[in-house]
Amino acid sequence: MDTSYSLYLHIPFCRHRCAYCDFNTYAGLEALIPAYAQALCREMAFLRQAAGERPPIHTLFLGGGTPSLLPITALETILQAAHTHFSWHAPLEITLEANPGTLDRDYLRAAYAVGVNRLSLGMQSAQPEELRFLERQHDFGDVIQAVEWARRAGFENLSLDLIYGLPEQSLARWEQSLSRALDLQPEHISLYALTLEHGTPLSHWVDRGLVPLPDADRAAEMYELACERLDKAGFEQYEISNWARPGHACRHNLQYWRNLPYLGLGAGAHGFAAGYRTVAVRASTAYIERLQNAGAPSVFPRTPATAEAIPVDRATEMSETLIMGLRLTQEGVSLQRFEQRFGQRLEEHYSAPIRRLRRAGLLEWHAEALRLTPRGRLLGNRVFMEFV
Repeated sequence: MDTSYSLYLHIPFCRHRCAYCDFNTYAGLEALIPAYAQALCREMAFLRQAAGERPPIHTLFLGGGTPSLLPITALETILQAAHTHFSWHAPLEITLEANPGTLDRDYLRAAYAVGVNRLSLGMQSAQPEELRFLERQHDFGDVIQAVEWARRAGFENLSLDLIYGLPEQSLARWEQSLSRALDLQPEHISLYALTLEHGTPLSHWVDRGLVPLPDADRAAEMYELACERLDKAGFEQYEISNWARPGHACRHNLQYWRNLPYLGLGAGAHGFAAGYRTVAVRASTAYIERLQNAGAPSVFPRTPATAEAIPVDRATEMSETLIMGLRLTQEGVSLQRFEQRFGQRLEEHYSAPIRRLRRAGLLEWHAEALRLTPRGRLLGNRVFMEFV
């Protein structure tokens, strides 16, 4: 295979499902972890069989859920299976998402020893009342301790996730959380505005009037404040919601934003490869059963766990490449790469919407690429709708 993939492995287990979360996660099913880890290893074997060779990968991301609930033995087994069934292109970026309250010194040492070299911690806030509102199972002291243990274990690539735009959250409290995160000297920071996802407890609370709606204008102020603070602290904003010190942009997520192929394995995981978007069966028990009972070979990129394989036509791929690429605030969408990939000039194919959005001050040409203006970053969804 000429294509180098990113590999996403979904670990759907959590000790508690937070009120705002709509990810494919399950609380109270930790007893399934050993069988799930074995099923994940079997899915990797089936994918290799379907490919007819060991697909090359350059990043591996364990997301969730709470991947740090995996016992070290299970984590090591999964990484060994990935090494067996995929061709690793060094240097391989291996990310583990973790909740601070699930970690200890020995776990982080062992995780680093088995190959994890990038740690993404769900800090979310430094404010006790905000963490309680979000139903997080840690406090900021756990974050401080996790960072200290991670550094002692050898981690030199550490990311912190924070959430802003909470109901009744003040600008001052947000700035305090941001300052506390910077004090920990991470290499990478991700900032996400709180969104109301249909069917979540938080959405129900708002519908019933128990919690006020998040203030969109206040959230925009928080975003602009963060942009200013992180720039002064030496971080480069390389994507709408992501900042990194030089050389520490998340290579795995860059694969998504450049709309390049990735393989998604595990319950509910999504992938994009060989002209198809794949979706795995969501329920953990159904996922395990499919892999335990599977026998017939699949056609790449499908596996026995695949619930849907949706063909992506050329027009859709062009649109998705533009929309995802515009999230890259510095890089944008390269005119040359777009034309090489699709045989059409970006500025001609999308001339009318580009012209409208440039007049509105939301898009700009920069170094032979199309990218969002600072104002466009605040109104990204409006821009993206023009290209759907």
